[in-house]
Amino acid sequence: MFPQLPAAVRVFFCTRPTDMRKSFDGLLGMVHEFLGQDPLSGHLFLFLNRRRDRVKILFWEPDGLVIWYKRLEAGTFQKLDPASRGDRSSGQAGLELTATDLALLLTGVDLASARRRKRYARAG
Repeated sequence: MFPQLPAAVRVFFCTRPTDMRKSFDGLLGMVHEFLGQDPLSGHLFLFLNRRRDRVKILFWEPDGLVIWYKRLEAGTFQKLDPASRGDRSSGQAGLELTATDLALLLTGVDLASARRRKRYARAG
């Protein structure tokens, strides 16, 4: 599992199915084209395959790019639709998740049925 993420790190999810044969350069292109973000920003970029049983997360560390890859032996990751979630969108085919959403998604919790309790959120 991922280490604790700093508060400044953002998580961007690509809603288009991704060919899992893509490596660093292919995923970099998708970050630019579909998410409209800088892949060297230190943020996390999440990609799912068409069957949603594999996930790749691309991120930049101070000395190079890293790909984190997970394959499920059974089940699928949840399909996230930006239109139905009301989340902040990113680029033409992406949306922004919280670190909590990422953790829930990777552990198999359905984000649609998870109920959030009211908490303070700083404006802006």
